[in-house]
Amino acid sequence: MGEGSMVVGDGVAPAPWPRRALGGLLGVLTAPPAALYLVVAGALLGPLLPWPGIGPGARAALQGGAVRLAAVERARRAVWFGDRFPVHYRAGDRELLRYLARRTGVGLVAGLVLGLIGFGAVLVVLLAAGALRGTLSVADLFGQVLLGGVLLFLAVQGLASLADLDARLARDCFGPSEAELLRHRIAELADSRAAVLHAVDAERRRIERDLHDGVQQRLVALRLLLGRARRGGDPQRTDELLRQAHREAAEVLTELREVAWRVFPSALDTLGLDEALAGLAERCPIPLRVHCREAGMLPQPVLTAAYFVVSECVTNAAKHSAANTVEVVVGRDGARLTVRVEDDGRGGADPAGGGLSGLRGRVAALDGTLHVHSPAGGPTVVTAELPCG
Repeated sequence: MGEGSMVVGDGVAPAPWPRRALGGLLGVLTAPPAALYLVVAGALLGPLLPWPGIGPGARAALQGGAVRLAAVERARRAVWFGDRFPVHYRAGDRELLRYLARRTGVGLVAGLVLGLIGFGAVLVVLLAAGALRGTLSVADLFGQVLLGGVLLFLAVQGLASLADLDARLARDCFGPSEAELLRHRIAELADSRAAVLHAVDAERRRIERDLHDGVQQRLVALRLLLGRARRGGDPQRTDELLRQAHREAAEVLTELREVAWRVFPSALDTLGLDEALAGLAERCPIPLRVHCREAGMLPQPVLTAAYFVVSECVTNAAKHSAANTVEVVVGRDGARLTVRVEDDGRGGADPAGGGLSGLRGRVAALDGTLHVHSPAGGPTVVTAELPCG
């Protein structure tokens, strides 16, 4: 039974309806043997289950038959309906027995409905024969046709509901149930939210450190130079101090721009990702080659995440990997934007490190994925895939 193709994991095309119909008919045929097994095995082995000595053996025998029958149903769903179930997922003993009992009930009821449809077909033949012989009045014929049409409609709707129930039972048994998928999704969202908050806090601390150790120290030096120039009595010395103060002010301005760019590049809003990455390449201390293919219009969160993936990877390569060159490839494939950053450094990057874990949280918050491949000796390849929808 089952309407359409139930998919857990990668999407597949639904099986043609004649194939699904044959699969449903096979489900009707497998229900009586399963029901007979549950009744006989339950009657023979059920009383032995509480016994300490032979209870485990009886339970294993009962469960062994249930596992084989469930495997037949799983194969039927996979072959005739095109369902794909997680290979690693294994239902518990109670879940298998519960599924087998419910699925057997669905098959028996479906068989009963099909039997009623067959009986109705025989009545249609008899009704047509009576109409041809003239033994059936027009009023009786109209009433029988109306009643038969209503019953046929109800039978078809019943089969469709049983098909949906059969598919749902298989999904709950052989793959994560809807409740489990929901719990897993909630856990993912909670983890990504915590990772994003951690990344934001780490970024704030880094900005504070940059301002304290860089800009603030330069401003203190600038203040001292201006104070010495104001108190100085030698015009030549004062002029030299003012020139130093001017150079220091220019360096402070440059560093402030760098800090502001690391917080959020204004070019990303005005000129797009391509120009923002070009600006990053100009400021990079090592050669950075950027290949940004046409990606079309992208949501702002995707643009921001893509930029910071490149920025963080380039910073790591310059500081820690002793890389000579970095190559960035950005391209869009359908509804996903792929960002690939490769450097020729010594490798050994820790995916659980602060920078990369923060990137993973930022990407995961957009339902994206981040892969890090960094064997000892290099190269290091970081690939981020971001949904654009």
